[in-house]
Amino acid sequence: MAAEPDEEPERHPMEDQGSFGDDAVKKGEGSKGRRKRKRSREDEDANEKRGVCYLSRVPPRMDPSHVRQILSQYGEIQRIYLVPEDPTAQVQRKQSGGFRGKEFSEGWVEFAKKIVAKKVARMLNGEQIGGKKRSAFYYDIWNIRYLSKFNWDDLIGELAGKKREREEKLKLEISAAKRERDFYMSKVEQSRALKFMRERKEKKQRFEGQDSSGVQETKVIRQHPQNRPVADGGLQSKPRLSKDLLAGVFGRSSS
Repeated sequence: MAAEPDEEPERHPMEDQGSFGDDAVKKGEGSKGRRKRKRSREDEDANEKRGVCYLSRVPPRMDPSHVRQILSQYGEIQRIYLVPEDPTAQVQRKQSGGFRGKEFSEGWVEFAKKIVAKKVARMLNGEQIGGKKRSAFYYDIWNIRYLSKFNWDDLIGELAGKKREREEKLKLEISAAKRERDFYMSKVEQSRALKFMRERKEKKQRFEGQDSSGVQETKVIRQHPQNRPVADGGLQSKPRLSKDLLAGVFGRSSS
């Protein structure tokens, strides 16, 4: 009797959809990539359609919110960047009793359309700002012009380059200040050393002058008795009497 084949195990209905699920994931990733590329192309097209205007002078007390409020009535504005003034100028203005707020020196305004940017620059350049008479910049004049073939990315690169230049300049100034400080400190130390040597020399001269003008003290020299040194071989040699002395002694005794 032939053996019956083993029964196949039951499979979950979702197990057969493994390949379909992988294909769906790949398809989803592909659709995301296409959407991302499409969005980047749309952004590039939008950047090409935008126009940038340059403000060579920002009126006093005008900030980005004022610029947007005034220029947005001519067209849609995307981005605004105003360069803050030099901190030293701000400090001097505050010390002299002037405006204590933050002011700006120049700026850039990006419009959604180049046509609008060109129109605004052509229409407002050299004209009075106007608005309400109570405004702080009612009598100021617009200094604005359109930047041809210029986009916001160029501005970012330019600002980054200026920042690097400022940092390099600051490093050079700091190194120069350190060299000046070291030179000054070396001169100070040298001056102190020379002053100390001069004072010591003057003190020595004054002390020698007092000794020469005063009574000199007599020096007492003490002498200590010392035994005469014994000649070499003196201990080994015995003392001998002279012949004359012996002759005199024995001659007297014989007589």
